[in-house]
Amino acid sequence: MANRTRFNAVLLALLACNPAFAATDAGISAGESGDTPSAGVSAVPESTPEAAPAQAAAPAAQPAAPQTVFKTEELDQMMAPIALYPDSLLAQVLMAATYPGNVADAVAWSKAHPDVKGDDAVKQVANQPWDPSVQSLVAFPQVLATLGQDPAWVQRVGDAFLAQPNDVMDSVQRLRRQAQAAGNLQSNEQQTVTVQSAPPPSSTTTVVQPAATQTIVIEPANPQVVYVPSYNPTVVYGSWSYPSYPPPYYPPPPSYGYPIATGLATGLAFGVGVGIVNSLWGDFDWGGGDVDIDVNKYNNINSNRQINRNQNKFVHNPVNRQGVPYRDNVNRQQNGLRLNGSQQREAARGYDANRTAERQKARQSLQQRGIEAPARTNQQARERAQAATRDMRNDPQARQRAESARQQRQAGDANRQQRPRAQNNQQVRQQARQQHTAARKQAPRNNAFAGARQPSQSRAATSRGEFSRASASRPQTQRASAGRQVQRPAHAPSRGGGGRRR
Repeated sequence: MANRTRFNAVLLALLACNPAFAATDAGISAGESGDTPSAGVSAVPESTPEAAPAQAAAPAAQPAAPQTVFKTEELDQMMAPIALYPDSLLAQVLMAATYPGNVADAVAWSKAHPDVKGDDAVKQVANQPWDPSVQSLVAFPQVLATLGQDPAWVQRVGDAFLAQPNDVMDSVQRLRRQAQAAGNLQSNEQQTVTVQSAPPPSSTTTVVQPAATQTIVIEPANPQVVYVPSYNPTVVYGSWSYPSYPPPYYPPPPSYGYPIATGLATGLAFGVGVGIVNSLWGDFDWGGGDVDIDVNKYNNINSNRQINRNQNKFVHNPVNRQGVPYRDNVNRQQNGLRLNGSQQREAARGYDANRTAERQKARQSLQQRGIEAPARTNQQARERAQAATRDMRNDPQARQRAESARQQRQAGDANRQQRPRAQNNQQVRQQARQQHTAARKQAPRNNAFAGARQPSQSRAATSRGEFSRASASRPQTQRASAGRQVQRPAHAPSRGGGGRRR
């Protein structure tokens, strides 16, 4: 009995320490629950006093390690055109960029409705099947005009934000400090620029480079009027640190009222302000590395997609991705949805899992026999070429084989050069044409119109046929004196006045 009691106590302790039986994780989005999908915001459940001991005892679940898809210079290059946007507007742009197909549709809608902006524009697209973050951008036609100039850049920005959100935010702060050092980022009538102390890092991971001690926050001077800045990155950031990765420049259309001749040449330029109340419902949590959701503003502008107060964090909704592939493996595994009937569609496209497995086995068999598989990338091909060059330089037999192959190629080239070549192709074609024409003239023409211009020959041929038919149908006569049959040839009737002697 004592052993059984001790065993039960150990089993209960193991169950209490196992994270699989812990409370619901705070990172599960509302789209995974039984409620209506929240289209991009997550629900953080409230903690109860009863669950506090269990949560304290349970070890924290280790998130999947993010995959480094873009380098630092690539992140700065793609974030340069939008890093100086107000925080709330930049948060909306990054969330919307994760749905590049929706952004393209919103760009087309904005071009068709150039005079609609602000909260009214967002309400007009409430029934569009876009993510709410994309719907909020129609309030700012200037932003969509910029995003519409390079859809590939928009997709890269969204992929970077999904795969490396912390690195993207670090890139934004790095660019803002650079613009501030160049004297092109400061408070004015359109915006308020403040410098705050950077929060301590939330993770215990060892940092190789020293973390920045300041965070630059950009807010509209009037919360209900947003001015979208436009600038040339090669000017506003001063000397660019990565010459091999120059920042792109997307100038605004002239119709949006930007002083291109003055503001864009010296730094930031601001067009006409956009009056909004609820269109911007996202903002950065620089310390947490994510985007916070203002639930009240969200519900006021998205009347048909209400959320509760616990859904205050942005979570990517793969349904609105519209099948655009993910760039990193983590999001490909977490958000790669398989819709109903996808296997049938793959079969219709010619995909066969068995055939793929057979190809893999064939590749392995070739590798076992020493036959190297084809190079998959240009870098791998270059490495193989360099290795072959080294082998040929160090191996006399390899040099001999290469020299023999070169001699064979030269012999083949010499044979091809010795072949007679026509000096004038046009003359050769003309001669062939003349020969063909002469052969056609000499050959007898046997067709339906032969003899149409020689009626006498036609009548003679017709008469010969009539003679043969008359001879075959003429009755036979007998001569009594000779006692044998006599058959006289038939004569054609005379043509003309005279007769013919017999």
